[in-house]
Amino acid sequence: MSPRWHREVLKRVYAVLVLVALGVFAWWWMIRMPAQSFHGSPPEDAGAQAALGNELAADVKTLAGDIGERNVVHYDELRAAADFIEQSFVKAGLHPRRDGYEAEGKVCDNIEAEIPGITGEVVVVGAHYDSVLGSPGANDNGSGVAALLALARRFATSSSARTLRFVAFPNEEPGYFQTEQMGSWVYASRCKARGDRITAMISLETIGYFSDAPHSQKFPVHGLGLFYPTTGNFIAFVANTSSRKLMRRALATFRAHAQLPSEGAALPGAVPGVGWSDHWAFWQHGYPAFMITDTAPFRYPHYHSRSDTPDKLDYDSMARLVRASEHMIRDLVAR
Repeated sequence: MSPRWHREVLKRVYAVLVLVALGVFAWWWMIRMPAQSFHGSPPEDAGAQAALGNELAADVKTLAGDIGERNVVHYDELRAAADFIEQSFVKAGLHPRRDGYEAEGKVCDNIEAEIPGITGEVVVVGAHYDSVLGSPGANDNGSGVAALLALARRFATSSSARTLRFVAFPNEEPGYFQTEQMGSWVYASRCKARGDRITAMISLETIGYFSDAPHSQKFPVHGLGLFYPTTGNFIAFVANTSSRKLMRRALATFRAHAQLPSEGAALPGAVPGVGWSDHWAFWQHGYPAFMITDTAPFRYPHYHSRSDTPDKLDYDSMARLVRASEHMIRDLVAR
């Protein structure tokens, strides 16, 4: 063996070892998650589970069935959705506040319901209530708003160390997506200007579709299917690397109570899908945030279409998600 050939072999071995080491580190840092996902068949819970499922279904029907497509183009419907959300907060015993701004000459409102804490720190739970042009938006994002309202009802009489805010945002969809006219951008910007100490933001984004069909789950980056299930029956927790610690803590608590499979990823924000909701706006203002999602663009056959209607959603799974999320949020606001 010549010295030159020997050096070439060593270089190649070294390169392979470096790639393996980087892969292991990436898995450990971005993909490995605490606790264990739920597996198996969830136990029957015909009482509270069914009641919560019916509650979620009724709110999705109001948003995506009775009101329908809601955005700046369909402005009356956008306002009707805002009114419904505000009235739902009031009926829960909360005192909502509208925080308006102008988009294309029309006033659009962030709707906030706050439960004050004592530490000065804030946890935000948010969901966007607009729908994309041409769609009634049952899953995107009537499902997230329904969960937001259900959680608000369950926390309405609670008290905790940290302030808890439930916020519904307009204008998440194109052509406001990832611009300064997103409702969540406006809200996060105003929070930053006031000096609000937001320790966590949770974005509820398309949480209603689950499938047990093989290969029903797709991924934005080739190779992720090696680490995650290819059956789309799980809920996903998604964060950027800066919000990794928050997301891991939240997922661990969620998994301790969930009767629903769950996966987590803390990936670079440039990966497609990682920043595709209102949590992105909070990242831009230095706040830790993560998204809870069914990964609709990579699973849901009715994504951004006229067929995104209330009958497509799995309200039993949504109810299980909300119940586990309640425990998760209680942990986040307790300290």
